[in-house]
Amino acid sequence: MYSNKLPMWGIGGIVIFILVLLWAIPQYKVWTQELNGKALFKEAEWSRQIAVEEARAKKESAILEAEAEVERAKGVAEANDIVAGSLEGNEEYLRYLWINGLQTNEMQVIYVPTEAGLPILEAGRR
Repeated sequence: MYSNKLPMWGIGGIVIFILVLLWAIPQYKVWTQELNGKALFKEAEWSRQIAVEEARAKKESAILEAEAEVERAKGVAEANDIVAGSLEGNEEYLRYLWINGLQTNEMQVIYVPTEAGLPILEAGRR
């Protein structure tokens, strides 16, 4: 004799199962939101640390580039002093170099300033 009715413990089990689900689902949602929040916090923390390190690297790079530029400027200044010292009192030699340069470079255009300080721009060239 088998009846189609559920036994009493089956109905009670289903009711208990439903009650457990009604309690567990909100708890699970809270737990997953907490984990997501922690993950977002860690990601923001790492992003901030990366930004700080990148800024430090840019600062160090700028400092080193500035030091390199200063050293280059010192070298240029020293070279200018050497050239200026060697050219001092050598007007004849400078004139010789200028004339020699005019003879070797036929395509060079020279602009000669007039009385007003303005050059005559290729007046007889065309």
